[in-house]
Amino acid sequence: MTPPTVGAPDTADPSPRAGAARPPAAVEELSARDARRLTLRAQGLLGPRIIGGPIGVLGALRAVQLDTISVLARSHELVPYARLGPVPRARVERAFWGRAGGAPRAFEHWSRAACVLPVEDWPYTEFQRADRRAKGRGWHKLEDAEQHRAAVLRQLATGGPQTAHQLGGAKRGGPWWDWSDVKIAVEQLVEVGDVVCTARAGFQRVYDLPGRAIPEQLRNQVVPREEQVRHLLLGALRALAVATVADLCAYCGVRVRDATAAMAGAAPHEAVPVSVQGWPRGTVADPAALARSTKGLRGRPVLLSPFDSTVWFRPRVERVFAFRHRLEAYTPRAQRIHGYFSMPVLVGDALVARVDPARAGATLVARSLHMEPGARAGALAAGIAAALAEAARWVGASAVTLERVEPAAARGALSAALRETGLA
Repeated sequence: MTPPTVGAPDTADPSPRAGAARPPAAVEELSARDARRLTLRAQGLLGPRIIGGPIGVLGALRAVQLDTISVLARSHELVPYARLGPVPRARVERAFWGRAGGAPRAFEHWSRAACVLPVEDWPYTEFQRADRRAKGRGWHKLEDAEQHRAAVLRQLATGGPQTAHQLGGAKRGGPWWDWSDVKIAVEQLVEVGDVVCTARAGFQRVYDLPGRAIPEQLRNQVVPREEQVRHLLLGALRALAVATVADLCAYCGVRVRDATAAMAGAAPHEAVPVSVQGWPRGTVADPAALARSTKGLRGRPVLLSPFDSTVWFRPRVERVFAFRHRLEAYTPRAQRIHGYFSMPVLVGDALVARVDPARAGATLVARSLHMEPGARAGALAAGIAAALAEAARWVGASAVTLERVEPAAARGALSAALRETGLA
């Protein structure tokens, strides 16, 4: 079989260019729902639970996004919770970071965003660090940058792993992003791989030198650039099951222009072209995912982090779920529609609502709950209530209250379903 050719991104003109080779015929036709269910199974949200705990989740997803916002919990804790159920939050921390000086299982890296990746991907992300090194370090400006970076490297070399506070202080004293010169310098070093974070103290990064923190066999492994790119793209494909080139690139932070050549070398057992109803040409699938039936599989109702890998790429979310996903945390309050940290609600194989949660003592407060257009509250209320109740118990809340509900007519069914959980 001819290796599949990954086509143009979603926004490209689908018509073939004169003289261009036509992609091979699709080996399988999928309905839009088939593709959605395959994705949910690959993401660990439908069917068998991912084995291996939080580190197993990281291995399956290939990346877990980090963010400083904490509402119910931080996003990197919400992601394993969505797949595993009420996993202790301390267990997630131990799985991703362990203790300083211990054998690392993960490292922090800027791929599509700030993420934690499996440590075995260190040699396959070198091209991204090299590109940043060539482009310039970071978006924070720093006078006498070379001297500051050199001082940080000397301090880490002589003093061992340290937090930004131990290196000299993380902030100047202003707003959140008012970083100190030391913090800017060490983050610039992380971006290009001269410093690495494989451990944390609380939510503070513990910085170290790769020569100490990354296993020697991974540090010394030299992988051609195209193979690095293909490794990340195929990892993204396994995590998504069915994807366009734009989906894959958005998932792992690869540029579209780098993807086509890299994926042209993919073997038939790694990626095959498929046709999905309503999707653009150039869609590929993971053959192993196609071989696994999703018939009869179920998943528990759950709230998803807005930074969950299932909903990372907005064009894909609209295509797969007919769900318009937006994070409004950085939108002025008066302009928000769904709330500060609106969390999609997955029931069955559909995103049926979104909830903006908050805590008030021992109560989980749904500041707003918006049903999706066409979603019937009577049929879905039990699932939504179960998702709210499980999340509440996970974070130690003993009650759930609803504030704003849209449409207002859905309040009765939702309130009744919450009473059935014992938390209303």
